[in-house]
Amino acid sequence: MATEVETTLRGPEAFSLARKAMEAMEAAGAWPTPLNYEIWLHYVGDPEGPLGREITRLLSAQEPFTEGTAEMLAAEFLPRGRLSEEIRDAGALLNRELSSVASAIAQAQKTQAAYGETLAGASASIEQVDKPESLRQVVTSLSAATAKVREENAHLESRLEDSTKEVARLREHLEQVRRDAMTDALTNLANRKAFDEELLRACDDAERAGTEVTLSLIDIDHFKRFNDTWGHQTGDQVLRYVASVIGRVAKPPRFAARYGGEEFAMIFVGESAAEAENVLNAIRQEIGSRALRRRSTDDELGAVTISAGVAQRHRGESGSQILDRADAALYVSKHNGRDRVTNGERMRAPAAA
Repeated sequence: MATEVETTLRGPEAFSLARKAMEAMEAAGAWPTPLNYEIWLHYVGDPEGPLGREITRLLSAQEPFTEGTAEMLAAEFLPRGRLSEEIRDAGALLNRELSSVASAIAQAQKTQAAYGETLAGASASIEQVDKPESLRQVVTSLSAATAKVREENAHLESRLEDSTKEVARLREHLEQVRRDAMTDALTNLANRKAFDEELLRACDDAERAGTEVTLSLIDIDHFKRFNDTWGHQTGDQVLRYVASVIGRVAKPPRFAARYGGEEFAMIFVGESAAEAENVLNAIRQEIGSRALRRRSTDDELGAVTISAGVAQRHRGESGSQILDRADAALYVSKHNGRDRVTNGERMRAPAAA
């Protein structure tokens, strides 16, 4: 899964993965372009995934790995490639819709101009009418011109109504694409990019309004042991379980995200560190109260525990500074035995005094 490969690239295994990717590229005769490098990182990181299987097929068929091949694979299998493709498709549809509306408006303008000329001509003709038959012809001509304008206006109104609906549909589609780009595929929580943007926004808002913002980093204890003992699929099960508990609690204006690997983050807008600490302890207790079972075999996995660190923003403090303090508090939780929440504001109190 692409998400898992991207998580691995932020850990100690990243260098080994990078070396394997370069070796595989060299063996396949693929130039080390940025796009090829990204593709082959995903290939060696997840050879059984859809992208990995497709590259294996290409290699078995001894097909050359050209730039066109790379672009095709990126558009089909890489998240950013699929996102770009959807945006391009939506943009093309929107351009076509706008062109169609522009044509309808241009046609209506021509009809209106012709109608104006007809009215002007009728006005001049009426002044020279000396027989009823001539007047009848002028009126008939005006009636026909009016009917044509009415028909064109009705067509334009219908076209604009259809276009309004289509643009609304495209807007909703693009909004869904944006949401997908900001969502972690495994846990359905916000991803790291969405978290970074939300933290920046929350800090800016708090600086202007003088309100409270508290940040927490949450880590699953001994997560590597789950992966090593039961495999990555069971590890994914644990991640989804923890994310589901966090997600139920993180209703707006709270914000929860998968920060990376087995680590999560929560932003508490308008809540103090003490309030966030209480919430996190409730999350910790709920997660630890349930003994998980492996879905495929029903083997008991035991209880899952989490550690967390909390930091409250202070005036003039940036998001990265709060992150550093939350991370320091998380380290204390792990150092002191795990399965606990450390309030970083209590760590600051003696120093501040």
